[in-house]
Amino acid sequence: MGSWVGRIPALRDGLQVSHSQLSLVLLMGGLGAVLSFPVSSRLMAHFGGRQTMLISGLALLAVLVGIGAAPSMPLAMAAVLMLGITASTYDVGMNAVAARQERAQGRSSMSMLHACACAGGLAGVTLGSAMAALQVSPLLHFAGLALPFVGLLAWGVNRLPADDAGEKIDKKAFVIPRGGLALLGALGFLGAIAEGSIADWAGIFMKDHFGASDGFAPLSLAAFSTMMLLSRLAGDRLKARHGAKQLVIGGALLAAGGLFFAVFAPNQYFALGGFAIAGMGLALVFPFVFSAAGREGTVALAGVATMTYSGSLMGPPLLGAIAHTVGLEAAMGFVGLLALMIALVTSRSALMK
Repeated sequence: MGSWVGRIPALRDGLQVSHSQLSLVLLMGGLGAVLSFPVSSRLMAHFGGRQTMLISGLALLAVLVGIGAAPSMPLAMAAVLMLGITASTYDVGMNAVAARQERAQGRSSMSMLHACACAGGLAGVTLGSAMAALQVSPLLHFAGLALPFVGLLAWGVNRLPADDAGEKIDKKAFVIPRGGLALLGALGFLGAIAEGSIADWAGIFMKDHFGASDGFAPLSLAAFSTMMLLSRLAGDRLKARHGAKQLVIGGALLAAGGLFFAVFAPNQYFALGGFAIAGMGLALVFPFVFSAAGREGTVALAGVATMTYSGSLMGPPLLGAIAHTVGLEAAMGFVGLLALMIALVTSRSALMK
């Protein structure tokens, strides 16, 4: 996924589409996320989390190559639709397995597990920056990743412990959460919009607003991901000392400041620092939301995931629409406002502890 978002500026230029047209392409990812829930529920019910990860992960690798090969906007839209389906299904299976492991261990480990996801995203976007600087096409880049990842995915999945029947999810699990879980779902939704918007649009913001090169523009996401990784590595220890609620509130306020700083930065180098601060602040939203939902059971986790993964793929096209209407600077400022909303919602959540 880091490779995908790291090459969005190159893919946009290759398709020769505007901001509004690109937002339509990205919107298909949000539609795919919505359509993924019957798919993921059926896979989880029949195969459990491990095999759901394997099946959807293999499909995701094939879709990635398809995105790189898409010669036109309609085909790119179809490929990104499949990206939304496969990525969201993979994430549901992965977080279900992670929540089961955390409960079995009896201690917080979700932040460390999400740090591993950050490491992968950072590696992907850094590689994307290098490939763009070397003028390697997205198709060749994605195909070069997909082939070895097939074996790596199978190896990793086979080393996971077997699923318990009680962890399987049926279709009834995918409902909109209510009560306290609704606030967790709202937090996941807002955090996913913010993080997904930065992932998909930070590089384009750097390129269009500051005139950054194709090699430099993806470094905005690299800075964001690096600080997110470092924060998540320390997240479990900080949670034991300060509690999840205070960390998420403080981090959201910090993220808002970083994003506003990036918008008003005098040059691309200062903006890079703003995105790094935003990554530090938003880092603990996802792991602590999923950890809190996991304590309420698999059904609760699935309901919160429904809202969260919709937000992660609906956010980028929303930001594209804002960018087309009032400009990229205002769009990034809107993400800063979302961070302030995260702080407000967290302060009212009784399940975030």
